[in-house]
Amino acid sequence: MKGLILSGGHGTRLRPITYSQQKQLIPVANKPILFYCIEDLINAGIHDIAIIVGPNKEQVMETVRSAEWDARIDFIVQDAPRGLAHAVKISRDFIGNNNFIMYLGDNLLKGGSADFIRDFADSNVDASILLTEVEDPRQYGVALVDEQKKIIVKLVEKPKNPPSNLSVVGIYGLT
Repeated sequence: MKGLILSGGHGTRLRPITYSQQKQLIPVANKPILFYCIEDLINAGIHDIAIIVGPNKEQVMETVRSAEWDARIDFIVQDAPRGLAHAVKISRDFIGNNNFIMYLGDNLLKGGSADFIRDFADSNVDASILLTEVEDPRQYGVALVDEQKKIIVKLVEKPKNPPSNLSVVGIYGLT
């Protein structure tokens, strides 16, 4: 299985901090957020990782290369933020015929994603999305699931009237 981390957006909602620094490089506990994503994938057993880079790509690449990793890390340049599907499309050569985890590079997960990744690897599904319950789902992408909580029926971005309190975390398992 491979890992694909997205680190190519402009970070406009975090201005003025992101005028001079990529959002994923903002330090938390003296470490860039992006490092937590990389470490999480490695801890889950994924050692072949590509990072989608865009604005400030040199800054991201230099920062990642400044650390030692128990993984092979490649970089894929996205000319502009064009969404998740475009990130997957431009990563086809890296992904090949492998299953992969797509991980938004500004995520910090308490407890990590290893259970989610293991469950996806052991399943026969084509896609899986990590969800979490939130107090105010109007601020997030929200999933409506079936009664068994196994199938996502609908995804809605920042709904005024949320169909559930299940928020999309930003970690996806895909074939």
